[in-house]
Amino acid sequence: MPKFIFTNIIGTFVFNQNYKIIDGLLFKDIEQYKDKEKHEDKLRQKHKNLTAPNDKHLYNILLVFNNKKYFPHFYKNNLELTKNSVKGSVNNDLLIIQAISSIEEIDRTLNLLTKRLREWYSLYNPEISNKVKDHEKFVVLIIKKTKTQLLKELSVNEKDSIGADLKEKDVSAILLLASQINNFYKLRGHYENYLKNLEKETCPNLATVAGVTLAAKLISHAGSLKRMAEMPASTLQILGAEKALFRHIKNKRNLPPKYGMLHEHQLIQKSKSKMHGKVARALADKASIAVRVDYFKGKFIGDKLKKELMEKFKLKY
Repeated sequence: MPKFIFTNIIGTFVFNQNYKIIDGLLFKDIEQYKDKEKHEDKLRQKHKNLTAPNDKHLYNILLVFNNKKYFPHFYKNNLELTKNSVKGSVNNDLLIIQAISSIEEIDRTLNLLTKRLREWYSLYNPEISNKVKDHEKFVVLIIKKTKTQLLKELSVNEKDSIGADLKEKDVSAILLLASQINNFYKLRGHYENYLKNLEKETCPNLATVAGVTLAAKLISHAGSLKRMAEMPASTLQILGAEKALFRHIKNKRNLPPKYGMLHEHQLIQKSKSKMHGKVARALADKASIAVRVDYFKGKFIGDKLKKELMEKFKLKY
């Protein structure tokens, strides 16, 4: 007499009171498993008064599947389910983390290469290197203009320049490095736009309150938008300052950190030093609200939260 209905990854089965399979369906693929309720309903209509096994009966039912004839089905369907799970695990959070990590690594590379370029180019034209402090502007200038043109703009006679008269092949080697650095700047700009569009879709409120780059860094440090949404504002406030926090816990003579990554925010940068702690708390509160609204797909309130911060501290960002 049919008594139990039981479904696992390889099929849905009807068992009698002696734990013998009397009816069922072996799933051909994972799509049938995803539609398991439909197959269960068919068996329930065919066999009346079927119940799901409780813990007492479940042990005996599971023993039935400890049979080599079922092993290939378990292997095939579990492998397919795992593949689908891996594919489904890729979301915008991970794309944001990869994008901001790429930007940070490009920045580190740019700092190293630009320092090398300035040293190298200064052998040839030190005047322009000293005059132009902005790295990106410096790179673009030396690519587009000759030494003569640059010195003329600085009102310096080429004969009075203390730079060496290098051969064309030596200058070409320097400009080749400058060209590659310029490509890195273009790549960074492309990723910034990509990140901006991703956040517009994923976390527009957080991006508005914290800024595109800082929002991405916070998500990356937290691990995901979900984890960040689960954090209290006080934890969000000190994200990135964990070492300082543990030093304080270990030795109370060390002051607790006022903020972590939030120190990069324009509001803190523009405020007075004695106000940093207060600004960081308010910023963390608003960012916490913003990320929860984003995670639970609420309405866009980023402009309202940003306006409240600016009005409170009478600063624009």
